[in-house]
Amino acid sequence: PPCIPQVGSHRDISHESLSLFRLLEPQIEILVLGTGDRVERLHPTTLKQMRERGIAVEVQDTANACATFNFLMNERRMVAAGLIPP
Repeated sequence: PPCIPQVGSHRDISHESLSLFRLLEPQIEILVLGTGDRVERLHPTTLKQMRERGIAVEVQDTANACATFNFLMNERRMVAAGLIPP
């Protein structure tokens, strides 16, 4: 199995740390990332690499990311979440 780096803050979110989400079957269509107390910018290359795999990434503060995840689950979308505690 791949070694997935620990994520303690938004600075740790990388192509490698998101690798698990690319391996899920069936493939997810949306990844909701909660970056703590506030919305943080992720490296554009990381977002582009996910889009190239057919996975949209929604970055929000964690409270809103939880709400978005629940909404998308209710809509029966193929969604996953990565949440950093506030």
